[in-house]
Amino acid sequence: MKLIKPFRGLRPTRELAARVASHPYDVLNRDEAYELAKDNPHSFLHINKPEVDVDPAMSVYDPQVYQKGAENLQRFIAEGILLRDEVDQYYVYQQQMGSHVQVGLVAVASVAAYEAGLIKKHEFTRPEKEDDRVHHMDALGAQVGPVFLTYKAEDGINALISGIISNAPEYDFSADDGTRHTFWLIGDAATTAQLDQQFNGLECLYVADGHHRSAAASRVQKLREARNAAHTGDESYNWFLVVLFPHDQMQILDYNRIILDLGSYSATDFVDALRENFDVEEVDNRTVAKPGAAREFALYLDKRWYRLRVNSALAAKIDDNDPVQSLDVSIMQQAILTPLLDITDQRRDKRIDFVGGIRGLAELEKRVDSGEWQAAIALYPTSIESLMDIADANEVMPPKSTWFEPKLKSGLVTHILD
Repeated sequence: MKLIKPFRGLRPTRELAARVASHPYDVLNRDEAYELAKDNPHSFLHINKPEVDVDPAMSVYDPQVYQKGAENLQRFIAEGILLRDEVDQYYVYQQQMGSHVQVGLVAVASVAAYEAGLIKKHEFTRPEKEDDRVHHMDALGAQVGPVFLTYKAEDGINALISGIISNAPEYDFSADDGTRHTFWLIGDAATTAQLDQQFNGLECLYVADGHHRSAAASRVQKLREARNAAHTGDESYNWFLVVLFPHDQMQILDYNRIILDLGSYSATDFVDALRENFDVEEVDNRTVAKPGAAREFALYLDKRWYRLRVNSALAAKIDDNDPVQSLDVSIMQQAILTPLLDITDQRRDKRIDFVGGIRGLAELEKRVDSGEWQAAIALYPTSIESLMDIADANEVMPPKSTWFEPKLKSGLVTHILD
């Protein structure tokens, strides 16, 4: 079974690529997206967050929102902002964030391979978010947000990609967040064939980021197959838009927590209760507190930072052979959230929220010092190896275990569902 194949991408003109490229749909709220899009008629936010173009009182899940996205996509095509390539091809997408560089292959992945477990998952999805992507994808007749996949690095693939990026790119620009985005077309038939052979020879692929988009693509495939009496399996809706990066280029940041209240504990009593499972040390500032290794945590409470290290008593209870229970997010759940704070379901409990590591520990201080939240817990980043181990074991990570950076831009290439 093929894992991936080339496709006819719908892309912005070279002159407009930087203005079209936008943040992914799920990293901005409605107000943030509106501010970015209001003075830029070329922004892809008009397509992947079309709520920016309807009455603010309208629900983002209203069918008119998805219809507006479809109208905007057709407008971009009619005005020549987006043009479709004549032939199927792969693309290469390089991102640079500070000193970190990652280079991925843009392709479409097989829904059948995803459903067969050859494209492995590690997270549950939330029904309302999955439904949103189904309605958006089906209304537009297109996949506009690529799923972020990874694979175990291969020297042969690395060599092919290195050869491609030695050529002149199609796009090369820096975004407003300082990240650099460079994009190549692969028009050479021999190189395409070699990439096809190498990638389809991999044992499996892994969903790094984009579980809702991949699950939605599977559901849309079923919808469209049911509507198509002449279904053959060759239709574009049998595939979904992806970018594939080797595992050793992935950058995972910490994904931290803020806590609404300490339940029945005073601040002093809560810190004392932590000493049962952690070596607790008050430190001068967030720089010193920031976890430097697995099984280290930082607590911000009452304008003080504490460094927490798993003590020998807790370490003896952790099963290192269990890829889920040995994660720091699981240790935090079992040793802090459940027994001390009675927070048993991080997905649904309103007493806990999540802050991506890209915002830094200063954001934790800001949120707690505002008085809206009482405490914050910072974690060490989950490793990509842990992610793959859990996916290989057909297990599921606790919610919000990974924050990948840099984020893929939307709009550089779209997959049309013919």
